Amino acid sequence: MGNDTAVRRLGLGHVVRPASETGGPLPRVEPVLAYLVRYDQGLLLFDTGIGHADPETEAHYRPRRRALPAALSAAGATLADISLVVNCHLHFDHCGGNPSLAGKPILVQDVELATARRGDYTIDELIDFPGACYEELTGEAEIRPGIWILPTPGHTDGHQSLVVRRGDGTVILAGQAYDRASDFAADHLARLAAPDAPDVPPPTPRWWDRLAALDPRRVLFAHDCAVWEPPAGS
Repeated sequence: MGNDTAVRRLGLGHVVRPASETGGPLPRVEPVLAYLVRYDQGLLLFDTGIGHADPETEAHYRPRRRALPAALSAAGATLADISLVVNCHLHFDHCGGNPSLAGKPILVQDVELATARRGDYTIDELIDFPGACYEELTGEAEIRPGIWILPTPGHTDGHQSLVVRRGDGTVILAGQAYDRASDFAADHLARLAAPDAPDVPPPTPRWWDRLAALDPRRVLFAHDCAVWEPPAGS
């Protein structure tokens, strides 16, 4: 993929993750981020923001939303300009804008869509809405020249990340494969240190070797504004 491929981050609001989900004593406010990928054939949108949920979910996460059209406008785009949607997974804070993109192809892992349709997983109205147009994938796929989907199960069984091969290196949109860049950095270093530090637990996701083989130069996340980059010279 040439140098013209551009990745633009969109801020679509925030949620408050309760202490029971942060691993610590306090709740944590997390951004909700999507990514606009401009490539030779059009515009791809990776995640679409926070959908409206039931009262229990609203009270649990206390979301603050930024409208998707406004976020796109700030990036010089409109809903009509989007040619392809990819969701890392189908929880309400990642697929909330999908109904406003009815008729656009939505690429999702088949196991993720099947899980969402079984119920008690997400907000049903965000899944099978009028004009929903899914393209189900099973595993890794090159969806456009130089743009790949990589399964990264963990947060959900059907979680997927997006790989963009640019002229200046590979960018990975990791979604919620990791909550924070610091957690990704820790696993990256543990993998590098493994030969000399066998007592340090290596990364556990089974997809780590495949991701490392892509030699990422930047990794971006769905709930962290920090960006992981390898140390200079590595």
